[in-house]
Amino acid sequence: MMTQERKEQLVCFCRKMIQQPSLSGQEKNVAELVRSRMVDLGFDNVEVDTYGNVIGRITLGRGGRKILLEGHMDHVDISDPSKWNYDPFGAEVVDGRIYGRATSDMKGNLSAMIQAAASLKEDHGDDLDGEIIVAGSVHEECFEGVASELIGERYQPDLVIIGEASNLTLKRGQRGRAEVVLETLGKTAHSSNPSVGLNAVKKMMKVLLEIEEKFVPALNEVLGEGILEVTDIISSPYPGASVVPDQCRVTFDRRLLVGETEEIVLQQVQQIIDEVAQSDPELKTRLYLAVGEEMCYTGEPIKATRFAPGWLFPEDHEFVQTALKGLRSAGQDPVLSHYYFCTNGSYYAGKAGIPTLGYGGSLETLAHVDDEYIEIEQLVKACEGYYGIVRSVFE
Repeated sequence: MMTQERKEQLVCFCRKMIQQPSLSGQEKNVAELVRSRMVDLGFDNVEVDTYGNVIGRITLGRGGRKILLEGHMDHVDISDPSKWNYDPFGAEVVDGRIYGRATSDMKGNLSAMIQAAASLKEDHGDDLDGEIIVAGSVHEECFEGVASELIGERYQPDLVIIGEASNLTLKRGQRGRAEVVLETLGKTAHSSNPSVGLNAVKKMMKVLLEIEEKFVPALNEVLGEGILEVTDIISSPYPGASVVPDQCRVTFDRRLLVGETEEIVLQQVQQIIDEVAQSDPELKTRLYLAVGEEMCYTGEPIKATRFAPGWLFPEDHEFVQTALKGLRSAGQDPVLSHYYFCTNGSYYAGKAGIPTLGYGGSLETLAHVDDEYIEIEQLVKACEGYYGIVRSVFE
């Protein structure tokens, strides 16, 4: 499957993608690269939707089951370029590695998906029946699963592979993620005379201590704990020069287990707040899930509640076993695992219930770090792995 020519083409295209910065909402140049590459490789149809997702389709034989290979085109920012030993957008090749932002997360694996789909068409266009959909999605770093929903509803895949880095292991699930916001409300006053006001920060301190003591995370034997962790706190007015704050806001990162709903997540916290309120009639709070809104490079707004469900498929699930078979046919010896972070699988598996797995080259721990890289050997094996999985699905 992976000839020397295909390998060279894969590495070349991966490097071209890395050389185009593509922060969330600024994916236009990379999207055009992806679209052009799909056209050049003979995809049967290539479309760009209103969010700017690029979707290419290939029909093998008489068509049939549809498998979606999905990778996001956006990446996180470079906090301090001086800490990099290599140009973050230089795509330098050193000792068998391609260095640069988004090599692992996740332009490398997206380029491998595109190459694998085209190679399958060239090798098996007449002797396999099925449809391959490859999508380069936008805004994953800000909104896991939100732009994916447009892809899922439009193309209705039967199966999905998420191309996040997995070190060539097969991921069968992940914890989800929610942003929970708690506000305490008070009354402003001059800080030289605080008794006539009501300090919202002090009220928040009391509630936070109770939450820290009483919140008991649920446990999944595979995915771990459904943790609740404070990530930021701010008072209002801020800065509060000589003013007793009348509002304090805290954000929690809540990692979600399978089956945890928005109602469950909020009720767990509200119950603790209500217990505090029984002994403090002055306590006034607001509790809700955060809502994010950004702008796509197409000019289309993208907005969603910060709630991305968790998901997990059993080891004996048909798709799991078929994918394992396909990876072994590609000469790999995969093990089953799960992601520790949240992915676009939160929509496909968590919301839409579509059988979904994760697989990709490179280490999960290389995402978002300085001197991010992908090993060329892992890039090539990922391409061979996608090829093997899809072929096994259609056989």
